[in-house]
Amino acid sequence: MRESCEKGAAICPNIKRSKAMEEKNMLNTKPEDMKYSFFSHKECECFPCHKTNDPDNFNCLFCYCPLYALGEKCGGNFKYLDNGIKDCSECLVPHTRKSYSYVISKYPEILEIAKKK
Repeated sequence: MRESCEKGAAICPNIKRSKAMEEKNMLNTKPEDMKYSFFSHKECECFPCHKTNDPDNFNCLFCYCPLYALGEKCGGNFKYLDNGIKDCSECLVPHTRKSYSYVISKYPEILEIAKKK
């Protein structure tokens, strides 16, 4: 977790290590072992929005995938349609219980895309 927190601080320098974070030992815990890294909205009208054999571990935290903007560099299972649109309907990369660290690790690349040129 310390590495993840440090990456988070690099992405958003306003992140402060709170007393609560220290008390819960968040700095030494993997993000995937923390509750903030997983959310399953089973009452959503679209749940699950992708085919899965494991709906109990379907993560809705990244409902709109932040990796989409990375195009071919997202690391997911996608294809481009004839019209050039990226089709991620077969991708589960952001939707697993263990996906949080991977998605967060790609944020520096996403920030580069979003920077004003």
